[in-house]
Amino acid sequence: MKKALHYIASSIVDEPEKVSVEEQEQDGTTNFTIKVAASDMGKIIGKNGKIIRAIRNVIKIPAIKQNKKINVTLVESGSSS
Repeated sequence: MKKALHYIASSIVDEPEKVSVEEQEQDGTTNFTIKVAASDMGKIIGKNGKIIRAIRNVIKIPAIKQNKKINVTLVESGSSS
């Protein structure tokens, strides 16, 4: 799922080299954090949040099949990264 998330996010943004996906397991829930450049935040979020919602829905499909709970969060990568 992590590779799929990275591929989807990298395909959307203008600066794919700045995309990173972190995965953490906590209380039976897998948390994915997508970091993108500040200039690409709007592209990932989309109009009224449609793109990020679609990304979350696509990633939930394999999670449901594996009986896992997931959470996808989008954050802006800092300029010092």
